[in-house]
Amino acid sequence: MKKFLLTIVLSISLVVRSMADEGMWLPLLLGQQVYNDMVKKGLKLTNEQLYSINKASLKDAIIIFGGGCTGEIVSNQGLIFTNHHCGYDAIASASTVDHNYLQDGFYARNKGEEIATTLSVQFLLRIDDVTKEVMDSLGSLSGAERVQKQNAVLAAINKRMSDASKSIEVRVSPLFKGNQFLAFVYQRYYDVRLVGTPPESVGKFGGDTDNWEWPRHTGDFSVFRVYTKPDGSPAKKDEAIEGNIPMKPKWYLPVSLKPLKDGDFSMIWGYPGGTNRYESSYGIKLATDINNPTLVKLRDMRLKYMFEEMKKDPAIKLQLASAYAGIANYWKFFDGETKQLLKYDVYGQKQAAEAKFNTWAAGKPEYQNIFADWGKAYDSWRPYAKHRQYINEGVMGSPLMAFAGSLMQLEAALVKTGSSQADVKKAMDAATQQRANFLKGENKISDENIVAAVTRMFYEDVDKEQHPVAFYGTLKNTWGPLNDDATYKKYAADMFSKTMIFDDAKWKAFAANPDAVTLQGDPAFAHASAFLSNYTSKYAPYFQQFNAKNAEYGRLYLKGIMAMDPVKAKMMYPDATFTMRVSYGNVKSYRPRDAVFYDYVTTSKGLLEKYKAGDYEFDLPAKQIELLKKKDFGQYMDPTRKDLVIGFITTNDITGGNSGSPVINAKGELIGLAFDGNYEALSHKLAFDKDLNRTICVDIRYVLWCIDKLGGGSNLISELKLMK
Repeated sequence: MKKFLLTIVLSISLVVRSMADEGMWLPLLLGQQVYNDMVKKGLKLTNEQLYSINKASLKDAIIIFGGGCTGEIVSNQGLIFTNHHCGYDAIASASTVDHNYLQDGFYARNKGEEIATTLSVQFLLRIDDVTKEVMDSLGSLSGAERVQKQNAVLAAINKRMSDASKSIEVRVSPLFKGNQFLAFVYQRYYDVRLVGTPPESVGKFGGDTDNWEWPRHTGDFSVFRVYTKPDGSPAKKDEAIEGNIPMKPKWYLPVSLKPLKDGDFSMIWGYPGGTNRYESSYGIKLATDINNPTLVKLRDMRLKYMFEEMKKDPAIKLQLASAYAGIANYWKFFDGETKQLLKYDVYGQKQAAEAKFNTWAAGKPEYQNIFADWGKAYDSWRPYAKHRQYINEGVMGSPLMAFAGSLMQLEAALVKTGSSQADVKKAMDAATQQRANFLKGENKISDENIVAAVTRMFYEDVDKEQHPVAFYGTLKNTWGPLNDDATYKKYAADMFSKTMIFDDAKWKAFAANPDAVTLQGDPAFAHASAFLSNYTSKYAPYFQQFNAKNAEYGRLYLKGIMAMDPVKAKMMYPDATFTMRVSYGNVKSYRPRDAVFYDYVTTSKGLLEKYKAGDYEFDLPAKQIELLKKKDFGQYMDPTRKDLVIGFITTNDITGGNSGSPVINAKGELIGLAFDGNYEALSHKLAFDKDLNRTICVDIRYVLWCIDKLGGGSNLISELKLMK
């Protein structure tokens, strides 16, 4: 089996693709023909310079930044570039009203001014194939039994291969829907410091209006540095950072100041979070009919109430900024994804492919009933899908409800037979710490409005047979008609005024002598518990059953596709799994629709055209306006356009997790940071559009201009290896 699977993956890598820009490729498996294709497009590096286990290579400059982004090492002193939105939470956490780095920007003039964070970064050391071990352990198991066993086997491998003493962590990633398993070995570093950030008006220029759109003029970057112990080993979590030194990296990226041309070669390295391009037609239909529209509707409501408060007070804006940005980002994404899936009839395309598969599968016992059984699994789950979205994006979308819901762990300790005082104290102490963290980010006015709104929306949108027993009847009898907003507003106001979660004295008294009756009588806990207990006891088991069946049929379908059409199998690549990938393509203009042409770069001319003084989304620092109007571009001016290039687009294949990824030219030099996709191709998680897909990148020359000319951080520029 191991030999068979390796043959599949290697053969995939050894074939020139008909759609050259599609694919997030595992760099260790770049076959000679794919490498030759990259060279044909302009690559000047050797294969070993791209990826090597025994020698330093380009892959050693690419890091997992924080929990879900990519970053790159750009100096021999451990300097990191990533996106502004990736560093956003750390920047916000370091900011106060008096020292508002989020609003005003910040650049450390020396290493002593760099600000400690709670971030960590991870470097990939190597990748091991563990397919045979996993497959031998799974045998002929299927369904829920296979999922359960697989989870246990992967956990055991992760534990065995990890080494906490060296900060080495291993995560086995299932590829091709569980037909192959690779172990990714990482080393984690905890001493990461904030070095620089542009003002938010630069880093988020265009806001939600421009999000996922081209042309774009956003300076989406931030600067950090990773430190090590004096001997070069990783600083661990909670260790003192005094005496640590800037990392001496194995590899760092030189930075290009050269002009870009339409058609230039581009590589993007990083950690794309997740795609599902081998999804079934059933999954596409569930997404477009229920999951995506429900998510968009609920996030739209939450953003509305948060924004109403943020625009009233700079302190509230700072408090809610990180949470708002996270909610807004994928609100627009899933709205666009739905529209593109419908526009290009991806559902119909999937059905056509599945019809061919069924014809081939006839008479083959392992495959012939996949789609009949798969359809039944979706039919069984579909009635409850909206309910699940309402729990995750609605009820638990309220910060108060999310915290109150977490107290069910405390409740379990209080009511469980045999719980010791030590068990209860541990749960109570954890709840008190979580409460302190919750209160720091809580805005009661917006949250109260969210609770009121989602309680009514749940009543109207979710099948009444699935409502918490007696909940809405009691609400009606106590607070008024269920078709009146005033009813829900009064209910939420009462809850927020009476819960002990907001009352320090009541919480302190409860923490001193915790008991289940007091907790269960708290109105916020009672609300969260009513919805969560109802879902987890009745409907979560259906989702678990559906998940196991969906995984099983997906695995068999992909295995069958490979067996059915060896030529197509050679064109396949594994879905993104937040593991290191490389995509390659070109800097490229495009035509999104009839009579419309989009150039491949944007410039300061367009930035000034969008600028609106005092606007929430399109304001800019006065100093920046002055410098741009004077055309004070310095060495960062594009010689062909006689202007400062702000952003550019490429045909590279990326997805979430690639935020902050380096965009690299043919010589291995940094030309920009990837930060977004274009609205015309937001179906990319489920279906890649070979004509319209573009990656939106901030030009590295604009990044350096902001650091140097706007921010005065010339000390950082001097660290870089500039290629002119």
